[in-house]
Amino acid sequence: MSEARQPFPEFDPSLVTTAFTLEGYRVVKNYGIVRGIIVRSRSLFGTIGASLQTLVGGDITLFSNLCEETRQHAFDRMVEHAAEMGANAVIGMRYDATEVMQGVTEVLCYGTAVKVERL
Repeated sequence: MSEARQPFPEFDPSLVTTAFTLEGYRVVKNYGIVRGIIVRSRSLFGTIGASLQTLVGGDITLFSNLCEETRQHAFDRMVEHAAEMGANAVIGMRYDATEVMQGVTEVLCYGTAVKVERL
């Protein structure tokens, strides 16, 4: 699995939450919805390798790793979008996935970009 990059060092990833509040902080500005979108397809070799893994059962690591990397890239893009707007936090963060066509999936990471201050 690739190492997560931090697109904007001043953006603290601990200030991204699925909740609609951040304990110890108050929202001082709402920038609106931000998103990170990535569309991925499986390679022929990855599909064959994953098919072989299904024969023995258990975790299909080729797909697990691809899914984790894809979610991380979508997250990074969302954080980048939020930082570009001037936000320092994202609340109400969610993931969504849609199969665009067979073998091609869109992963969306979205939330509300906000500026927060410590209480």
